[in-house]
Amino acid sequence: MLKDKIGYDFHDQALFCKALTHSSYANEQRGKHLQNNERLEFLGDSVLGFITADYLYNHFPELPEGELTKLRAAIVCEQALYEVAKELGIDKEIRLGHGEETSGGRQRPSILADATEALLGAVYLDGGINAARDFVLSFIPRKAEEARQGKMFKDYKTTLQEIVQKNRQETLEYRLAGTSGPDHDKTFTMDLLLNSNVFAHGQGHSKKEAEQMAAKQALELMGIC
Repeated sequence: MLKDKIGYDFHDQALFCKALTHSSYANEQRGKHLQNNERLEFLGDSVLGFITADYLYNHFPELPEGELTKLRAAIVCEQALYEVAKELGIDKEIRLGHGEETSGGRQRPSILADATEALLGAVYLDGGINAARDFVLSFIPRKAEEARQGKMFKDYKTTLQEIVQKNRQETLEYRLAGTSGPDHDKTFTMDLLLNSNVFAHGQGHSKKEAEQMAAKQALELMGIC
């Protein structure tokens, strides 16, 4: 079971349930006034970033700031968190609305990655920073090693950002261009603006994925990948 795999016993079971409640499920249960996991995801994202940065700073003293930034981005990206969610079995326990369920939401990377962050946020609220650190360190060291060996998802956004930062006069921005499809199966389109001009586009089932695809197209246009 999920609780056994994360190695933490919740004092407040409502927090655990909230972390596994997708907005589509909460919206279908309006009479019950259920809360979804989006606020917990917001908190978990920050906790994850801090604990990961602390781990990398202390375990890789030879790496400069730029390399640490790339490594952190790789091991907390959507794909990495999706893999953690699958290992923990979050896909089996997350509560989804009917439309999201029938459209394959239980296997959607963005949903499972967000639920992983929400679960971390719940652990932090329930047990404090030490409990959250224990949870994160159950997978971050392994993901860091995989990233260093080049076995993980490539972070196109970070690569592009590093290139743009070399010229301080250039600016980089991502802007939502539009969405399509039903609520349970949306496709997001993001514009990548270089010096305020649209330079590339990307699509995905989450804004993060669409931004990665836009960055990938920009790097391809530059002849870099």
